[in-house]
Amino acid sequence: MPELHSTEDVLRLTALVAAVIAIAILVWYLIARPALGRSTKIVLLFGLGVMPFAVALTGNISGFEFTMKRQFCGSCHVMRPYVEDAADPASTSLAAIHSRNAAFGEESCYTCHADYQMFGAVTTKLNGMRHLVMYVTEYANTGPYGEGGPPIHMYKPFKNAMCTRCHSTEAPRWLGVEDHAGMLEDIRKGEAKCVDCHTGEKIHPRALAHGGNGRAPAGEKKE
Repeated sequence: MPELHSTEDVLRLTALVAAVIAIAILVWYLIARPALGRSTKIVLLFGLGVMPFAVALTGNISGFEFTMKRQFCGSCHVMRPYVEDAADPASTSLAAIHSRNAAFGEESCYTCHADYQMFGAVTTKLNGMRHLVMYVTEYANTGPYGEGGPPIHMYKPFKNAMCTRCHSTEAPRWLGVEDHAGMLEDIRKGEAKCVDCHTGEKIHPRALAHGGNGRAPAGEKKE
């Protein structure tokens, strides 16, 4: 019995078990050729309907859960410097600091970049398909860190709401920062952007050191 460490593991195991049961039922029917009585129809209902539906449901949910992991984001090689920096315990970038927070953890990429609106999960995944198309058409044949591809940049503004869902703008320590206090109302209204001060060079310095195209900073060894 494999160890189950997460809901994703449970879903994957459930999908596998359901698939095995469905196959076993179909093989049994094709070999035994029982009469199509009531009991046989019920068994076939499970083999052709219930179990395949369980495979599709749990498999898709498991796949959706995996797309929220930093490991999935790093599966595109141009994202490697972003992911490596976020996972680096010695890094002082904002991405790494947030990734070390248990509230973000292995889902730090998704947590910060997901679209938190009513249908945010759906719109985020649809935008992810756009990323896939861009990867295949622009970056598939580039170097190990995206060398040779166009500069990587965000194609829509990073909203303050992505930050203020955690940083309430009301905590004494946050208000103790002079720039925060001076621009408080503008920040809350969205007229002053968090990323205007907390720029990409502070969030993903390793990845953006050479124009945002995923190249490692000068002198840094690529492994």
